Amino acid sequence: MSGLATLRCGRIPARPPLPPEERIRVLQLAASGTNGGAQEHVYSLLAQVDRARYDVTVLTLTDGSAVRRWRSLGFAVEVIEEPDDGIAAQLVAERVVALRSEVIHGHMYRAEVVGTLAADLVQERGLARPWTVNTVHSSRVRSREDRALIAGMTARIDRLIAVSRSIEEKIRDEQRTGSTVVLIYNGVDLTRYDHQEACCTLPEEYGFPAGSPMVGVVGRLETEKGHPTLLEAWPAVLRAVPDARLLIVGEGSRRAALEEQAAALGLLGEGGGSGSASQNVARPGASVVFTGRREDVPAVTAALDVAVLPSYREAQGLAVLEAMALARPVVASQVGGIPEMIDDGVTGLLVPPGEAEPLAAAIVRLLTDHPLADTLARAARDVAHDRFCVQKMAAEIMDLYEEGAREAALRAGLPARPVQPRTTLQ
Repeated sequence: MSGLATLRCGRIPARPPLPPEERIRVLQLAASGTNGGAQEHVYSLLAQVDRARYDVTVLTLTDGSAVRRWRSLGFAVEVIEEPDDGIAAQLVAERVVALRSEVIHGHMYRAEVVGTLAADLVQERGLARPWTVNTVHSSRVRSREDRALIAGMTARIDRLIAVSRSIEEKIRDEQRTGSTVVLIYNGVDLTRYDHQEACCTLPEEYGFPAGSPMVGVVGRLETEKGHPTLLEAWPAVLRAVPDARLLIVGEGSRRAALEEQAAALGLLGEGGGSGSASQNVARPGASVVFTGRREDVPAVTAALDVAVLPSYREAQGLAVLEAMALARPVVASQVGGIPEMIDDGVTGLLVPPGEAEPLAAAIVRLLTDHPLADTLARAARDVAHDRFCVQKMAAEIMDLYEEGAREAALRAGLPARPVQPRTTLQ
């Protein structure tokens, strides 16, 4: 296994443009068009693609709100709503042939499966096999059957991108051999954060006093994100900082259960029973607000006194990166790829996953020790700017596209594309 961690953030060298007929043809294949970290990664990658050198089309195996965001960037996005993997692979293979795609870049488990089957079908037609690269976004532990299926396919995948060393370890544990694994961390678009104004209307919007210390968690309301532990910890935070408020930003299948837990803990204020937070407005005396989905997450994050990610598992944690880029002090679980971004006590505070007491203590520490919070936040911002910019991520992925285009030409019996070093600056 190897990494491509050779670039630093800043002015990253680029390659020269190509005539339209010579551009490298890439098919981005996403398992789902709903919202999540993988979909945000695709959006960030598309926003950085050099369209003068790469001809990119997006296919997704389900529709969703992310599709609209991808289309807003001006890319063709096609939706294949076919639940059967074999039929979906046939449809993808047809698009690969029609588009003459040289590279298939899959995102998420089902896209890995369907994309590999599609490449098989193209090859079975007597055509050159497209070069395949898949990004492993998730730390999810899959069923034995799913692991066996993808392990059996891995030797037919040209490259696997791991978004953290934790994911590299997961790939090893799943006995996925026969493909080269490349470490490429997710990055964030720092230009979105360098001059980001904090949302100043949150107290007015959610009905709590101006000047209240604000703690927030941004993420899907799903089991692995650790919201139950944060709610369990919140009464201890209130005992130390009674005027603190907790914003739970996002949507997901666990919202009703989390509201019930918050109500049982007395965190939703007067009349705060089950479903009482469904209108995203805090009731009198509430210390917790469920905001639902917000379109201004950077502005909300910039307004937080402490950003929290209490996940039970995490491939890398884009919400952490975004908070770091905004110079917000972070408390996060010591799981997955998070410790690869946060040095405990230097760029944030790490706590054991699933343990309410140390989580509460860390939040209280940052709410009450302002010099420490400021020091950690500044150091976190420096790390984000040095190592985790989206330009670095995209440049390293496009290195793989260059490699794939050369290999695809050889498979087709054509002269290999010449190696084009980066000579201009972005």
